[in-house]
Amino acid sequence: MPRLTSVRLAGPGQLLYVCGISSRTITSHDVARAAGVSQPTVSRALRGDPRLSEATRKRVLEAAETLQYVPSQRGRSLATRSSGQVAIVVSDLGNPFYLQVLDELHRALRETHLRMLVLTPDADETVPFERLVDGSLDGAILTTTVLDSQLPAALSERGFPFVLLNREVDDAQCDVCVVDNHQGAMLAARELTELGHTRIAAMFGPSTTSTGRDREAGFRAGLAEAGIPLPDELWRRSPFQFDAGRSAALELLEAQPTALFCANDILALGAYNALHGRGIKIPEQVSLIGFDDVLLAGWDVFQLTTISQDIPHMVSTATDLLLTRMSNEGDPLPPRRVVLPSTMVRRRTHGPPPTT
Repeated sequence: MPRLTSVRLAGPGQLLYVCGISSRTITSHDVARAAGVSQPTVSRALRGDPRLSEATRKRVLEAAETLQYVPSQRGRSLATRSSGQVAIVVSDLGNPFYLQVLDELHRALRETHLRMLVLTPDADETVPFERLVDGSLDGAILTTTVLDSQLPAALSERGFPFVLLNREVDDAQCDVCVVDNHQGAMLAARELTELGHTRIAAMFGPSTTSTGRDREAGFRAGLAEAGIPLPDELWRRSPFQFDAGRSAALELLEAQPTALFCANDILALGAYNALHGRGIKIPEQVSLIGFDDVLLAGWDVFQLTTISQDIPHMVSTATDLLLTRMSNEGDPLPPRRVVLPSTMVRRRTHGPPPTT
């Protein structure tokens, strides 16, 4: 026997019994019958349409609560032509930087009543174009794009709303929000040269990414500004990974540097592990500077000197760019590129070179 469900309406003394609906999914039509209104009125009440009277809205909400009605996202999408869902494309979930980015994005999107769907690329580092434009998404934020990616151009041609966050591609006809990677790496080079270091090693990221390319260019420019050479035995390019940082640091130590710059904090922590394993004191024997300022960098056990990106500011800016793009229905907006400053965070892993 189906359970008898009773719904008390807003009017005094009004009581309506609805039988046989608790054994299946409750629909907006059930709510409409219980409240004595049309189904479109239910939709308007749940959207907070100001054209409805307060009495009608209250009657619908009470019926929906009693029936434990959950609005259908699919039905809402059909009505509004919006899924309320934004994709975040990220390939390196092993990097704490991206976990912080995802946390901030989740918070920013939730405040605008949007849901976040995380998409990770396939083995070939691509996300299928069709997955983004199949109608299930309102927009996307791409965080780990490589320089030769064709995805931004394809999405731009389709008119799909998206933003590049953290990384960019050359000649991108799309919205971009990045930190000034060149300027940040120059800050690191100046910090070390002004302390008196002349034998400085560097661990750069992959040249296939804008972050790897621009941080390398900025650090080299900072050394050149001070007249400090960077011979081949004092630099390596590595994936932005802990193990790669440890391995590259062990190689670079053979050249006996007094300082080491790493193009992200995960490389720097891998290098920290290598130096610690060799019994090398930081910074008394070798200074160490990273880039990103992930939460781990500030832990007491590390206290890593690093170049900071303001992740909350980056995320809020990228989210605003995307929301504007998603809501634009007039003339096409021109591409917008926002470059945020980076800052030096001085902790305990850098100092003057050792005296002989």
